[in-house]
Order: sequence, then structure tokens, then C-alpha cells
Amino acid sequence: MSMRPVGLPEIPEQTVAVARAAFPKGSLAIRVRDRLAEVFVAEPFAGAFGVRGAPGLSPGVLSLVTVLQFAEDLTDRQAVAMAVRAIDWKYALGAELTDTGFDASVLSRFRARLADNGMERVVFDRLLEHCKDAGLVVAGGKQRTDSTHVISAVRDLNRLELAGESVRAALEALAVAAPIWLAGQIDVPEFAERYGPRTDGWRMPSSQAKRDRLAQVFGQDALALCRAAWAEDAPVWIHEVEAVHLLRQVLVQTYIIRSDARGRQVIRKRDADDGVPPGQLRLASPYDADARWAAKGDDLFWMGYKIHLTETCGTLPNANANADADADADADADAGSGSGRMPNLITDVHTTDATVPDVKATAPIQQSLAEHGVKPAEHYLDSGYPSADLITKATQDGIRMVTPVLLDHSAQAKAAEGFDKNAFTINWKTRQVRCPAGRISSHWNPVQQHGTDAIVVTFSVLTCRNCPFQKQCTTSKTGRRMLTLRPEELHDNLARARAEQKTDTWKNKYALRAGVEGTINQALDITGIRRARYRGLPKVRLQHAFSATALNVIRLDAHWTTGPLDRARHSRLERLSYQLSA
Repeated sequence: MSMRPVGLPEIPEQTVAVARAAFPKGSLAIRVRDRLAEVFVAEPFAGAFGVRGAPGLSPGVLSLVTVLQFAEDLTDRQAVAMAVRAIDWKYALGAELTDTGFDASVLSRFRARLADNGMERVVFDRLLEHCKDAGLVVAGGKQRTDSTHVISAVRDLNRLELAGESVRAALEALAVAAPIWLAGQIDVPEFAERYGPRTDGWRMPSSQAKRDRLAQVFGQDALALCRAAWAEDAPVWIHEVEAVHLLRQVLVQTYIIRSDARGRQVIRKRDADDGVPPGQLRLASPYDADARWAAKGDDLFWMGYKIHLTETCGTLPNANANADADADADADADAGSGSGRMPNLITDVHTTDATVPDVKATAPIQQSLAEHGVKPAEHYLDSGYPSADLITKATQDGIRMVTPVLLDHSAQAKAAEGFDKNAFTINWKTRQVRCPAGRISSHWNPVQQHGTDAIVVTFSVLTCRNCPFQKQCTTSKTGRRMLTLRPEELHDNLARARAEQKTDTWKNKYALRAGVEGTINQALDITGIRRARYRGLPKVRLQHAFSATALNVIRLDAHWTTGPLDRARHSRLERLSYQLSA
């Protein structure tokens, strides 16, 4: 199918008349068409669609359908049905009243085209650019970020289920792609009996001995299939089948092959002593190669992804001369609330696999905001996002990170007894540290720790041995104190941030960050953002980009249609007073 390089089609007169009569006050779909038609055009999608062949539906129309679909949390079939029977949707799409719509599979193929060509954020970025042109989003304001977990669209599997289901997935793929080759490699009736039904823990043997034997059978079958796929006489493309490639990864990650006393190769399931891959590399399902297991605290354990949402908050810069003086008012602000206040709009959506910590997302988010021309002056984040390096880098880039930094985790600081790092005086020029007893350090060693610069300061054993404060200072077996410092600029920034976050002024200011929790809750209620609709990181990113676009459309619609009285919570008496004064 080829792309028609046009925008949204002109609305037929009959559709306009019926829609205006049916919705005299308008609707979300009608207002989106009237105010945001220039966002949904086909030209940005040209790279994903051909120029030859029969003309297909405009990508601009399909992107509008997808945004409305996420705004109402509809399935593909429900969205297509709405495009046929809903008058306001027909108005938005510029369709005739007699238009019979299109097949639901068109939406799936459209998403696949976008994901395959890296166009997940096209519509989101175009709407953000429109809001910038309208003055609703500008650089230099206040923005806040938070993350939440996203559960994958595939079944949770334990290690034994994963081994069996990986063999089953490879067999199912090969039964379609290379049935004749597969029949020459395995005993089809035996494998069909073993792997016909899906691998389910409820149907597995109850005894541990039988489960261990089943795990060995899964491993032997996986090994035999992989050896056949990578054999010299096998077609080259066989092992390029995704399910076969994933089977090989699961085999390596789950099993270990060793030689016994007779020189025979024996395969067995890995245990803790054999070592297992780290979480970011370990496959969790043969049907979603990007989903990962992760944990947060003691209560949350999930398989899937993580999403970070960034939104504007408070007033626009220079919109109110006293804006910075009213931190409490900013803390109570939500999307579109308050007279004269602009809507809080999502400016960035960043999706990763579940194992990526928040601190790894800080720099990419700030870089994305800068690239799109909406870099904030103040960025509000929770304690999972900052580090001394990130705070320093952001400051150099003109971004002030308003975030609680982690406190000193030394034994002395945790116990609130003895001498923590703040009790020592650092002379950066002479590269020496003076302890509370007045003793001078003996060694100053710049090192690399976990890929970052650090300085290890050591006091001499002779210096510490006879010190009257030794028990308050160190519990090391050598009896001497050691300190690990960051380079001077990073150390000073970290110390300044730790001191500042203890003040009431900072605490009142930081209260503004709490509003992003409401945004995540809104995204959960409206678009179901905590559950992936699709498999694979590219398509999950596309889902989140369209979800964020839908939230922005809903917030813009609220900004267009609700007055100051409607946006805030007022008592009936206040409403009566407002009406009488009007």
C-alpha cells in the first residue's frame, strides 16, 4: 500500500450538520479536529510508507484514530466500530455518514510500520511543537518527572516453564517456516505430545525429582534442536528465525553442559553455584525478548518495563512576577487548575526495560527536553534520579535539579554516632584531610569506582592507633580511618544539596513534585499505562507515546472548555457567590 501525502480529509457538509446537531456543545473528537487538525498530517510518516501501489488510508487519519482510541481506552475493534457508528468520530476523521470504516488489522499494521521505522513519537512530538507555538509550553519553566512499572503482555514464567515454553515456541515457528526440515530432525508425534499444549506449572509433576527430570528433558530437546539448526547442512536462515535464536539464549542462560567421568556430555539446569546472567540480560519469555524481571522494595516484583513521564507544572516563566514566592500554591496545582494557569502538559515520555534504574534515565530525559526546545529551569525529581555527576552536569546545562540526594551511608552517619565525613576538613590544594582530632591524612589516591572518578583518603595506622577517638571514628580491623570522596566540584555540590534539603524552604518548594503522582494515576485510569498492550520494547514505546499524546489532548480539551470556577473545588456557597457577583 502507498501513502497519500495529504492531511485529514475535508469534512462533508452532511457530516458537519449532523455532528453539530447531535453535539451542540461539541465533544473531545470534534474539538480535536477543529483545533489540532494540523498535527495529524501524513508527511512526517513518508519514510515508513511506499510511494507505489494502491493508495491506502492516510497515516494522518490512522494516527488520529489511534489517539482517540487511547483517549477512550479502546481495543482495535472497538476503535474501528467507533469510527463507523460515532458521529463525532466521523466528523474528526472527515468521513461520510455512510462510510463503512476499515478493518481492525489496519491499526495493527500501522503501529508495526511506525515501530519498525522508529516513528513511535512522531505524533507526540508534533503535538508538543504545536503547544510550543501556541505558548502553552516553553523552555525555562518548572517540570517534574516520575516513573512507574509496566507489566508485559505475556505470561509470567518460572525458569522451568521458560525452558519448556522456549522449545515449544521454536517448534511452532519452525512448523510454519520449515515443516519438511523439522520433520527430518525430530520425532514429530513424540514432540507434539510433549509440546502440543503450552507449558504450564499447574500440569507439571508434583515431586521435585520428576520436575528435575522434566527440566533435563527440556534441556536435551533444546540442545538437539539448536545443534540441528546450526549444523553445516542446515539452511542458513533456520537459526535466524527469532524463536530459534531466543531458544539458544534460553539454553545458555538456563543450562550448563559438562563432561562426565566417561567423557560424555551431560546437560543439567544451572543452580546458584553455576552462576546466572544479570537481570538486564536474562530472558523472561520466548514471546517478548525485551521484557525483564525487576523488583522495587519488598512488595513490588514484576516482569515488563518502566515508563518515565515528565510534565510542566506551575505557571509559565514570567507569567507571574510572584510565582516563585508562592511555593505552596504551586504544590497544590494540578492539570489546568487555577485561574489564569496554563494546563500541565506532558513534555517527555521515556520507556525502558524494567531493570534500568531511575538514575540512568535522568540524562536521556533532560537531553530529550533540550532537543525539543522545552528544557526546564527547574526539574523536580524523587531521590532515585540524582547523583553528584548528574546534578553538576545539569547545573552546567542550565537546569537546577530540585531533588533529595542520598545521604551519607557510612556507619557513623547511619548510627548518628562518631565522626562522619562532615566532621573532616578537606584541603583540596594540598590534597590532605584533617580529622576532628587534628591529625593529617597520609595518602590521597585518585581511583575509578564503578566507572566514576573518586578519591580514597587514608590515615596512617600509626596516626590512628594512639588516637583517643579511634573507637568513635573507625571499626576497621586495621584500626585506621579511610574516606571515599568525589572530586572537588562534585563533593561541594553534593554537600550543598544535602544541607539545602534539610531546610523548610526547600521542603515547601519540593512539595510541587507530588503532583506528578496524579498524572501517573490519570494515565493509569484513562489509558491503562501500567499494562503493556503489545510485545517488544519498540511497540511498548509506541503505546506510551500515544498514551501521553491522548493525555495531553484530554488536558488541552479541559483547558479549552472549562472556566476558572469549574477547574477548582468550591463549596456550593462559593459557587452561589460567584454567580451573584457575575
